[in-house]
Amino acid sequence: MKFHKKTALITGAAVGIGRATALELARRGARLVLLDINFEKLKEIQKALDADPNDVLLYCCDVSDEARVNEVVADALSRLGKIDILVNNAALWRCRSEFVDTPIEEWKRFIDINIMGTVYVTKAVLPSMLEQNYGRIINVASVAGIYGNRKMAHYSATKGAIISFTRALAKEVVTKGVLVNAVSPGSVSPSSEEDIDFSQPSELSYMGRTGTDRENADLICFLASDQVGYISGQNIQIDGCRKKI
Repeated sequence: MKFHKKTALITGAAVGIGRATALELARRGARLVLLDINFEKLKEIQKALDADPNDVLLYCCDVSDEARVNEVVADALSRLGKIDILVNNAALWRCRSEFVDTPIEEWKRFIDINIMGTVYVTKAVLPSMLEQNYGRIINVASVAGIYGNRKMAHYSATKGAIISFTRALAKEVVTKGVLVNAVSPGSVSPSSEEDIDFSQPSELSYMGRTGTDRENADLICFLASDQVGYISGQNIQIDGCRKKI
């Protein structure tokens, strides 16, 4: 898979799957627009990339801030001319509590970032894709959005929404050259781990381990490529043959 002359925007790009996807797309020739609320970690990626600095734009951005999202996307389009690939990866998830004990404010924050953040970025990028009659949108969902995870009702609900959003949007834009798909990781390696090939034992999959960031990034790269011409509106699980618990 080659991405020469392609531009990819990735949210939540500073760590984990977002970081690995940035590294893999850059290795395959893509120009990058990287967004994250942690700008210091984001700058570390640029140091790790063997790429022309002019081909990697970095933005400190909270995706729940619609005005900031619009500002960032407009600036990136003015500087690079187009965005061919969008990876909506930014999300909250490390919160576990019983539903009755979960504050409503926490629910609102999960909805603002996990759902509305995806909506804001997609709405800002999509018009340019429609204009050029080409685009690839990959939304990072979760198996929690399929099965529902105990003590993670808010996270599960938001990821279920992302899967439904993916399927609905795909039907609106597929005839206009824009393909929209989702990936649903199961257990993944810790986002603090910088080795994108790192995995650790896990009882949640029959493979007995977590998925690596590279494995998730490779699937995203495939869905971002021209090899995916007849796939849209799909949610692809990447979960090591997950146990439904």
